[in-house]
Amino acid sequence: MNRSLVLVTVASASALVSGLLSTVTAQPAAAATTPATPHARPLVLQSGVFGPYAPGRKAVTYRPDLVPVGARAGVISITSTHGTLVMLAVHGLKPNRQYGAHVHTKPCGAKPADSGPHYQHVKDPVSPSVDPRYANPDNEVWLDFTTDATGTGVAVASQGWMFRPGEANSVVIHAEHTHTEPGHAGTAGERLACLTIPF
Repeated sequence: MNRSLVLVTVASASALVSGLLSTVTAQPAAAATTPATPHARPLVLQSGVFGPYAPGRKAVTYRPDLVPVGARAGVISITSTHGTLVMLAVHGLKPNRQYGAHVHTKPCGAKPADSGPHYQHVKDPVSPSVDPRYANPDNEVWLDFTTDATGTGVAVASQGWMFRPGEANSVVIHAEHTHTEPGHAGTAGERLACLTIPF
């Protein structure tokens, strides 16, 4: 990865996540994106309040016992010619619990599987992808987190590549941290909730 992106990640991620978390915990759901370009968007911000599926809802919970109605999530994606930085913040989930999270290819839908598979920089020719050569945190965007006593959690992932336009459209929260072993690589249990975000 380019040194400038590493410096952004190390020096600025904490402040950026703190700002995102403040947005998620204190403000109504909002979305702001830069104008679409033929390439990846340099800055995308999406936040939402989880609820049951309804047409047009950005944040959907499929398991309200683990991602309660009224819980919040926000995502910031920053892209440059050197790569991509993705930040996730959540608030109001179950306290002191491990969750998995990944960028998926399709928007959220009425069913958990509607968000499609994980986005992969190099696509696995076999689906579902459980080969660690493809299902790994360098080829996908993994945003696993553990909530604190208030149900708040944050995650940051940085990649040396950009999303292909139109192919990354949501962040899905899963039931457990992501596995890495062959045959199970990239799996993280049940899909609990989804936030639509057109990267």
